[in-house]
Amino acid sequence: MANAEVFQVRTVEAPQLPAPVSTSGVIGWMRLNLFSSIGNTILTVVGILIAYSLLAPLIQFALIDAVWVGEDRTACLAQDGGHIGACWAYVGDYLPQFIYGRYPTEEIWRVNVVYALFALLLVPMMIPAVPFKGTNALLLLVVFPIVAYFLLTGLVIGDEEILPIVETAQWGGLLVTLVIAVTGITASLPLGVAFALGRRSKMPIIKFVSVVFIEFWRGVPLITVLFMSSVMLPLFLPEGVTFDKLLRVLVGVTLFSAAYMAEVVRGGLQAIPKGQYEGAMALGLRFWPMMYLIILPQALKLVIPGIVNTFIGLFKDTTLVLIVGMFDLLGQIQSSFSDPTWSTPVQGHTGYLFAALVFWVFCFSMSRYSIFIENKLHTGHKR
Repeated sequence: MANAEVFQVRTVEAPQLPAPVSTSGVIGWMRLNLFSSIGNTILTVVGILIAYSLLAPLIQFALIDAVWVGEDRTACLAQDGGHIGACWAYVGDYLPQFIYGRYPTEEIWRVNVVYALFALLLVPMMIPAVPFKGTNALLLLVVFPIVAYFLLTGLVIGDEEILPIVETAQWGGLLVTLVIAVTGITASLPLGVAFALGRRSKMPIIKFVSVVFIEFWRGVPLITVLFMSSVMLPLFLPEGVTFDKLLRVLVGVTLFSAAYMAEVVRGGLQAIPKGQYEGAMALGLRFWPMMYLIILPQALKLVIPGIVNTFIGLFKDTTLVLIVGMFDLLGQIQSSFSDPTWSTPVQGHTGYLFAALVFWVFCFSMSRYSIFIENKLHTGHKR
């Protein structure tokens, strides 16, 4: 009798087994990205050693050996020759000045209201799914600047002082940094778009003016622009005519940033295929509807990294206003070094570390948000 062959047919799908540990999870990611070859392994080990050599002393100084509470400099002085870390007690004592500068203490609530309004309007604007974007943009870009101006500077109606006048010379700290950065960012983008379109215009006069503007401001250092706008500009004005120093700085920073923004936007315009222009014209669209509806949305989407990079550079460049006598966050920190109450060998290190941390938080937040928007808007351009 022949041997009968027995076949078994599975009628139920076999259970899925988990991927091997070596190819999934943290271990799989490390094997793929950090230890995929001998060269990558060597580079990973060297990178870890370098990072440890840099971060270990920083963590030791900023956290482990730090002094968190104290009344004066004696709390941050080394005892018996021992090591001492960051004097965060000094930062805590000076924190109001770092945030508000010399703004009158009894009027600080006005600054806090401006901060709160800005956050309440900005956060919904940054969330894509929130409704009423148009109304929110109108409030943020039109209504808020007017309200913030009167809240910060004061309001006088007739002979009655509704809000006491606070001169901009009394502003300082993070307040000045944010005013300059937000104003420069908000105003430089539309100006940059306008000059980018002007540089690509077929009208000789408009193109010439745009090219001269862009090349002039890009060829002059920002520190020179600030010095000229603050010190030299009043010499060319008629007698009795003057501008507030903060206003002169805002104008200089905005024009300087707009020139760089124009070149970033022009790069996006040149990256748009010619077929997009031809298709828009075939639909009968004139120049401005074509730019507003078809060309600019695509161009600005392509250059989001460059736009945010310009914004980050502008935010960091606000520290240069110290050259014209305005005390931003960094300037306010430097001015505190003259106070003998907190004069210690680590005062300067702590102050600059605090400034670096604040600037890093703002710049890193802008960078991560730009990556989020770029990933959300990419449609076939990402590689």
